[in-house]
Formats: sequence, structure tokens, C-alpha cells
Amino acid sequence: MDSPPVSPTPLLKTNETSVETKGEGRERFSSRLAFYFSAVGSAVGFGNVWRFPSLVFEYGGGAFFIPYLLALFLVGIPLLVLEISLGQHFQLGDVGCFGKIHERARGVGLASIACGYMLVTYYSMLLAWTFNAFFASFRADNFWDQDEVSGTEAKEYFYQTIIGMDTLGDDQPDRLVGMNVFYSLLTWVVIYFSLAYGLEASGKVSYVTMGFPLVILFVFLGRSLTLEGSENGINEYIGESNWGIFSDHPEIWSRAVSQILFSLGTVGIMTAYGSHLFATLGHLAYLEGLDSVADLEYSSFGLVFGSWPVALGTLPGGQHWIRLFFIMLFMLGIDSAISFMEAFLTVLHDTKLFHNVDRKRASLVLAACSFLLSTLYATDVGLVFLDSVDYYINFVIILVGFVKCVAAGWVYKIETQIECLGSKIVFVYITTTFGSVLLACAMWFGVGNAAAGFFGLVISYVMGIAYVGYLMSKKKQEDPSLTWSDMLFVLTMSNVMKLREDLVSSVGHIPVAWAFLIRHFIPQVLLILFFLGADATTIDEEGNEVKVFGSYGGYATTYQVLGILTVVFAGFLVVSSLVLPKLYEALETVDETEKSVDKNTIDEIEMEERKKVETTGSVQLSKGELA
Repeated sequence: MDSPPVSPTPLLKTNETSVETKGEGRERFSSRLAFYFSAVGSAVGFGNVWRFPSLVFEYGGGAFFIPYLLALFLVGIPLLVLEISLGQHFQLGDVGCFGKIHERARGVGLASIACGYMLVTYYSMLLAWTFNAFFASFRADNFWDQDEVSGTEAKEYFYQTIIGMDTLGDDQPDRLVGMNVFYSLLTWVVIYFSLAYGLEASGKVSYVTMGFPLVILFVFLGRSLTLEGSENGINEYIGESNWGIFSDHPEIWSRAVSQILFSLGTVGIMTAYGSHLFATLGHLAYLEGLDSVADLEYSSFGLVFGSWPVALGTLPGGQHWIRLFFIMLFMLGIDSAISFMEAFLTVLHDTKLFHNVDRKRASLVLAACSFLLSTLYATDVGLVFLDSVDYYINFVIILVGFVKCVAAGWVYKIETQIECLGSKIVFVYITTTFGSVLLACAMWFGVGNAAAGFFGLVISYVMGIAYVGYLMSKKKQEDPSLTWSDMLFVLTMSNVMKLREDLVSSVGHIPVAWAFLIRHFIPQVLLILFFLGADATTIDEEGNEVKVFGSYGGYATTYQVLGILTVVFAGFLVVSSLVLPKLYEALETVDETEKSVDKNTIDEIEMEERKKVETTGSVQLSKGELA
């Protein structure tokens, strides 16, 4: 549960001194090193500790690395380049950047920020639970005082005592867990102070919150490799692969991509987390007399809190190592939480409404509201709420990645494209490209026939392209100066190549392959993966095969609806901005407002000059001279 595709960042400084600004109030990191630590801290967070290893655990061991690595290089890195380049070029947050691409694309940036904000409200509760577990280890009834603690006991302690599920009856919230409310408040106080003092402060904080956990990680890794049975766990992690997972659970591709978009960290770091966890699980399987790690009844958060503390407890002074583990978890998570909130704060500061609002005051209001929203997860049924929303956020992440690529690769400078070829050719081509994919998905997942889906894709695309060719031939007859090569380039690549050209002026070389992926590969693949993930099935308690989407975890309808609403809300932001861009005029950036004022001033001067012409016959100034 780390950063969705990272939000565009402010400029980097090239020296090592204090924060600088570009224009009015635009902050920069105090150094490139601060930026790198903050970026890695944002990417490598709490989710790397449990989410990546748990996906490997669930989806075929080493087999998971195939979709994961493909997703990293073909989807994750190109999107990362897009986000950082947009931020460097436009010097704005997500909403401002996509508003620059097109005024109807502001909803794309809004959906991205909304996704991160919805995520951080429950992400903060994970940090609160970690705080709770840390301070609970100092109490007189410290759970870890026992001579021997099994993984099952540790997991139950975390669920029942720390989260507070011991009072849970029929999956309906019975109470707020007071300690978790308090530690959630403490978490948001930390986030507030990191935000209130700007990038200089948060950049320096990241030196500790990113550097320290990495050191501790490798200490823990070394220890886990010495435990009896650890080699069996490592072997199941990278030495054995369940290749049947690709046919049994094709949603593995969706989960791999969503994990990449959650956390664009380096492969080496997450591989290290995974190897540590699997070494520990191998030891627990050995202690419990099991033949395989797969026989352990762990999933999700239980993988972390039911394994690592138990293994660390076997060290001399084990309680202190366990406390160090909780500190590591908090530090890993706090960077990501700060990054989510910084993205939101940047968007607010960019707008004409909030541009002059004091940063400390804005941070306080934002943190206070976020704390109140996060109390939903401080109930005794908080884990159910959290798990449900976390599952559906996967679809929001994929949806956001899709619309970002469409905005960047297809919408940017579309007016110029229409001016050259005409709106009919342009929109028929867009409809053909994405309509054929939607038709294929409907036949594949709706009818349940993959062959029919592929056939529908090919036939509809060929027919659509043939019609586009016919329209282009008519266009050429109307204007013989046009060449086929020029028209094909304008139709298929001009938008994204113009974006690439503009971004290169700010960030340096970007390969042409990047432009091709952004326009012709990533959005189509993400669209397919969205429906592939929604088509995943599972076996319910009665032995029936049911769709996971809408019945995830066997949770009650209330929790399913809450999760689905996150997807609907993100989609609403995109569609409403597309159809009614005036709804979001309040989110105009300061420079857009200035341009609007300048245009109005010019129009007023022109009107005055016309009056002079009518009465005195004086020469009217042209609009170009006035501008």
C-alpha cells in the first residue's frame, strides 16, 4: 500500500542549501539526495513488508516474478517517467498538470489525488496499530514476555488485542478502540509536523525514515537466514514455481500491475523483503512440523505480525528486537503517508482559491479532517473495513493509470490533430482503438469465451481501421498536399510525440519507445487488466464459485459497497470533468487565472479602442499588437 503512480514533484535543486522557489512559492527539495530518499521512502513502504511477499505467497511463488517484472518495465517505469516529467515540466501538482494537458482532463489528476487520499486514511491506521503494538510491548502484561510464542498465537494477539477484534460479533462495528484512536491521532500529529514545515523538513526526515529501516532490514534478513528451516522457505520463494497459477488464477496479471502501481520501488528492495519473510515462514513451518510454507494458515497482515516478531523473539534480548521491528515498520510507512498528503497539499496550493493560504494552517485542517475520516478503521471491525477498501483500491489504481495514459497519449494537443485531419477521423480512430478492446473484454469476460473475445477484437479493429482509411483517402482527395505518411503520423503518434518533445526540454532525453508504450500499449493493457481483475472468481463458504468483485473476503454487503464506491467515485471525477469541465474551474492554477485576467483586460481595451474608432476615426489596435 504505497504510492500510486507518484504525483508530479516540485523542482529539484542542484546545490545543497535551503529550499528555493520558482515563480511564486514553488518549493524545491534541499538537495538531490533529499529527493532520492523521499522518492524511495514514498515507494518503499508498509506495503512492501506484507503486500508484495503475500502476493508471492498467494500466486505461485517464483512464478509471480514473471508478471511482476513485465509490469515493472512495460507499465511501471514508463508511468513513473510520465509523472516525474510532468511535474518537472509544468511545476504543478497532479490536477494542474493534467489541466495543462486539457481543461477536461483535470478530473484525471483529481482521481489520482482522491485515490491517494482514500488510501492514506486507512494506511495511517496501519501505522497506529504499529504504534499500539510498540507501546504495548512495554506494559506489565507484555505478550512477548512468554518463553515461547507460536505464529498462530502472535497473529491472534495482533487481531484480537491490538486491533481490538475480541469484541467483534457479527461483522458489525460495536465500539471504537480507544487506544487505536489515540495512536491514530499521534500518527497524524507526526504527519502534520512533517507537512507543515515543507519539503526541506520532510526531505531531512526521510534521511532517517528511509535509511534506518534499510539497515535494520538487512540485519533481520541475516538473522532469518540462520533459523532452522529457513532454506525451505527461501526455496519455495524463488526455487519453486507453481506455473499452473497462470491458468487457474489469470488475475495474477492484474495483481502484479496494481502492486507495481502501488509501489514503484526497486526490485532489489522488495525481493529482499520477500526473502526475509519466506525465510521466517520456513522456520515457522519447521517449528510447527509442517512440510511446506503453503501449509501455514497466514494471509495478508498475518504474514507480518504472525511471523517476524516470533522469529526475532528467538534472538538474545528478543523483546528489544521486536520493538525495533515495530519502529522499522512505522518509519517505512510514515514516508509514504507524508507523500500522499504532500500530493494533496500541493494541488491545493496550486489553485487560485488556496494559493495564499498559510501552509501550516492548510496542513492542520487537512490532517484534522484525515484523522476524523480514519477513525472508521479504529473500530473493532476496522480490519474488515480496511481489507475491503484495500482490495477495491487496486481497481482505482489501474483506472487512474489508464486515464493518465489516455490524457497524455491521446488528449494532449488533440485540437491540433483535429485541425489537421478533422474531428471525424480522429474520434473514429479513438473509438476503434478502445471500442475494440471493450468489445473483446465483454465477450471474453461477459460471455466467458476467450476465443470469441480475441475474434471480436480483431474483427472490430480491422473494420474500424478500414473505415478510418476510407475517411483519410477522402481527406487526401480534398487536400492533395497531404501525404499518407504525414497523415498516419499525425493520427497515430503526433499527440504523444509532441508531449515527449515538450517534456524533453525540461528533463532531458526520453526514448521514443516510451511514447509508443504510453499511447499504444499501456492504456489498452490496463483496460484489459481492469476487467480481468473484476472477473476473478473464488469459492465461497458453501462451495460455490462466485466473483470476488462484490463478494471479496465473504464480507457483508456494507463493506463491498464501501469498496466499490471508491472505484465509482474515481470514475465520477474523470467523467464529470470530461463532460462538465466548468465544475472544476475553481481548481484553475494561479498562472491560468492570470492568463484569463490578461485576456479579459485585452478585450476591454479593444472595446474602448472600437469606440474611439467610431467617434474619431482613429486606427484600431490589433489584438496581436495589444497582446
